[in-house]
Amino acid sequence: MKRRADLLRDKLRMKAIDGLLVTKPENRKYLSGFSGTAGALVVTWEQLFLLTDFRYIEQAQQECRQWQVIEIKTSTFDLIKTCLQDWKISRLGYEEDFLTHKQFLELNEKIPDGVLVPAAGMVEDLRMIKGQDEITQITDSARLADEAFTHILNYLEPGRTEIEISLKMEYFMRKGGAKKISFDTIVASGVRGAMPHGVASEKQLQAGDLVTMDFGCEFNDYCSDITRTVCLGAPTEMQEHIYQIVLEAHDAGVNSIRQGVKASDVDQAARSIIEKYHFGENFRHSTGHGVGLIVHENPVISSKDGTILQAGMVITVEPGVYLPGWGGVRIEDMVLVEEKGARLLTNAPRDHLMVL
Repeated sequence: MKRRADLLRDKLRMKAIDGLLVTKPENRKYLSGFSGTAGALVVTWEQLFLLTDFRYIEQAQQECRQWQVIEIKTSTFDLIKTCLQDWKISRLGYEEDFLTHKQFLELNEKIPDGVLVPAAGMVEDLRMIKGQDEITQITDSARLADEAFTHILNYLEPGRTEIEISLKMEYFMRKGGAKKISFDTIVASGVRGAMPHGVASEKQLQAGDLVTMDFGCEFNDYCSDITRTVCLGAPTEMQEHIYQIVLEAHDAGVNSIRQGVKASDVDQAARSIIEKYHFGENFRHSTGHGVGLIVHENPVISSKDGTILQAGMVITVEPGVYLPGWGGVRIEDMVLVEEKGARLLTNAPRDHLMVL
């Protein structure tokens, strides 16, 4: 934790910011280890302050021994106002992408003119590159998601509802130690597979359906995210064709990953395959995203993100083809960026269209 704070301090010095107010929960967790649901951090060049109310004082003192824990008596912003001079802060960075407009107005009213400095993204930049302990935790989360996929295969049959499948997977992952699911589980069968975010519904699975399942869990604080598409019964020629296109795009994306490559290049590697088969208009979301303390982190694997990939980043590759009135296919894996390539963290079978 101390190393993370020191790296952040280097960034503050480079921007001549005396302190950073951290209110985003995942950033607070990343820097301090604090697991409470209310509080803020102030990181200065010399000191580390954790501000929270009476409910969490003892917890914060136990979890964050390198931080000075200060009780919030009235409000976070009142406390900061009274401490600015003592903390030697003349320029205070804040996460402008997280504060509500109302919160910003309240903060701005209490802080002298010229002190507040927009500083969003400083902690997120650090979070993109995972340490070995984080990689281990993410790998464990991915493994549990893999196991959930294996578990659910015996449950998939005509007549089951998408919601039943979703709940069955969640129960398995929670029983396996997950704190919660990473996001609302997507189970999209038949024509509903054309909806990239087709959250599980009351629709019953039918013989011949393609079933796309996008799911993951939060295990030991870190998230997993995986998608698999299977077929209930013998696939049609078209189902096989679309699956093989998406698989080829997936593999092209994964094979393009290594340190020094742009996020946009990975997107293009996958997207160009789908475009080659004239389905470009049917793949309109980004190819992937970072994963960590939350399921969608930077970088974004899209044509608009020029982030240079670095060893230690964990990203997804998730191309798909979606045909309204017919259905869809998506294949997604979590990938660890390494110096000379990539390592798959999710390993559930994907190399052919699984027939159940």
